[in-house]
Order: sequence, then C-alpha cells, then structure tokens
Amino acid sequence: ANAASGMAVDDDCKLKFLELKAKRTYRFIVFKIEEKQKQVIVEKLGDPTQSYEDFTASLPADECRYAVYDFDFVTEENCQKSRIFFIAWSPDTSRVRSKMIYASSKDRFKRELDGIQVELQATDPTEMGLDVIRSRAG
Repeated sequence: ANAASGMAVDDDCKLKFLELKAKRTYRFIVFKIEEKQKQVIVEKLGDPTQSYEDFTASLPADECRYAVYDFDFVTEENCQKSRIFFIAWSPDTSRVRSKMIYASSKDRFKRELDGIQVELQATDPTEMGLDVIRSRAG
C-alpha cells in the first residue's frame, strides 16, 4: 500500500469483524494501526461475556484506536436488539501525528468492515459513555 492509499488492512481485521457480526463470537474488537508496517491489525478481542466497562478499560488512555462494539439492548417495545458500533478513539492526550493518521485512515478502514450501524467519535471517555451508546443505539 503506497502512502496515498494510506493503511493496508490486515485480513484478520475483516475476518474477526465477520465473526462478531455473523456468529457473535466477540463482544468487541480493538484495532490498532501499526505505523511502521502501515497497516491496521487486531489488538484485542473481547469475548461475549465481557461488559462495556471491560471494553472501555481496554482502550489506552493516551493512544488512538479504532474499535467495534456489539451493543445489545431492549427497545421500548421490549424487543431484544443489537447495534454494531464503530468507535474512533482519539484521546486529546495522544500524539498529533497519531491523531492525523487515524483520522485520515478511518473512512477507508470503516469501508472494509461491512455492517457497521453507528459511528462514534470520542476524544475522552465521557463521549463514549454507556448513556451515549444507549442514546445512539435507538
């Protein structure tokens, strides 16, 4: 992948996302850009029993990440539903260069993951609190 096309996406990213979407093998996936290899890789997988708190705890406080979270909820009509969230985590304390790389590669990476329903940008934990997720899932 040349500089113009940005980051390569490791096949594992697509594979694990498909497993989350189709088989619900994972609750969440955290993706990391390997700047030297210029590619997006899977950094962490959360199993279905893990909570939203487990998910937010797995994001580094001062480094950017992409993440996908499978959010289960019950509608007002008492229907069980789920929404697949794509979260672009870009904390204020992360390096400027890192923020730029994540921002410029985001749309291309997101296109590789077919089935994302809600996108969220967060620069601090309050912007991706459970209340925010709930309000966006509806």
